[in-house]
Amino acid sequence: MPQTAPHREPFGHTPDGRPVDLWRLESASGVSAEILTHGGVLHRLSVPDPAGRSRSVVLSLPDAAAYAGPGPYFGALVGRFANRIAGGRFSIDGQSHRAPANDQGHTLHGGPEGFHSRPWRAEPAADRAALRLSLLSPDGDMGFPGALTVSVLYALDEAGTLSVSFEAVTDRPTVLNLTNHAYFNLGGAGSGDVLGHLLEVDGDQYLPVAPDAIPYGPLQAVAGTPFDLTRARPVGEALAAEDQQLKNAGGFDHCWVLRPAAAPGALRRAARLADPASGRALEVWTTEPGVQVYTANRLDGTLADADGHHHPRHGGICLETQHLPDSPNRPEYPSTVLRPGERFTSRTEFRFPHLPAPRPEPAG
Repeated sequence: MPQTAPHREPFGHTPDGRPVDLWRLESASGVSAEILTHGGVLHRLSVPDPAGRSRSVVLSLPDAAAYAGPGPYFGALVGRFANRIAGGRFSIDGQSHRAPANDQGHTLHGGPEGFHSRPWRAEPAADRAALRLSLLSPDGDMGFPGALTVSVLYALDEAGTLSVSFEAVTDRPTVLNLTNHAYFNLGGAGSGDVLGHLLEVDGDQYLPVAPDAIPYGPLQAVAGTPFDLTRARPVGEALAAEDQQLKNAGGFDHCWVLRPAAAPGALRRAARLADPASGRALEVWTTEPGVQVYTANRLDGTLADADGHHHPRHGGICLETQHLPDSPNRPEYPSTVLRPGERFTSRTEFRFPHLPAPRPEPAG
């Protein structure tokens, strides 16, 4: 079955009256994705289980107004700087900059009006399941220097892999860290928490954090700690350990440093998540150096989706591929500075290895 172009339908309006569109991508594998122009949100990602029963494996909200309100970034594209910048302060070439604080005195995910809250322009592909979103962030936006042009391509292939590819250019030196903030629950919304999911992360080191979630020291080896996910283990088993880092964050809200890629810019696996109850599995592959694992520690059951399924604590898990938190203030971390004449590129793939391989098209 050949890939088809995305389909658009209205998704209501934000409280300020701005219309929001929903774009649907479909794959021959049975996987489908729904993407909103508000915040570039991955609203649904429907995946069959081994028996062919399809459910969305990302947590969602019911309508455009809910996504426009304060919330936990469900499915959104976040920037200019994903994760945290300590105190919102950073310097580039000796010049100081300040972004507004929105999390314990620090700047989280680009500030209170980051990319998750913006309208994105959508351009569908004509002959395949792909949608390009674009955004112009002006000089000084949320305190970040430089006019930044960002492009994000969501693409769904015949095998059911959803790829998210980022590009950006700037006219002044700036800092940049982009990711998608989907909350995965492979059992589907309404199936409870993810404590029984098996998680494996391809990183031998992670960043310990202070109670305010800012990294406070050098990289730490995961060996001998609850952060040792070099072999798959139940999420609940890891979170049940007595460990000050888990107490600081209420669970996982930490960045793992991934093992080096085979070549600069090459994809390598970041994590594998599996749900024994549903039989679904997810592999995350990326060009980024880190993955922030967040176990939805702040969800409390008050938020729900359009079907009335409430999202409990640990009701999902985020696998946010990105550069390391507070990198603008940590010269020992990989640089997040983007300069005029350079092009930022990043790619992450969400693969579902439990799905059968696509059959080749018959000849003739």
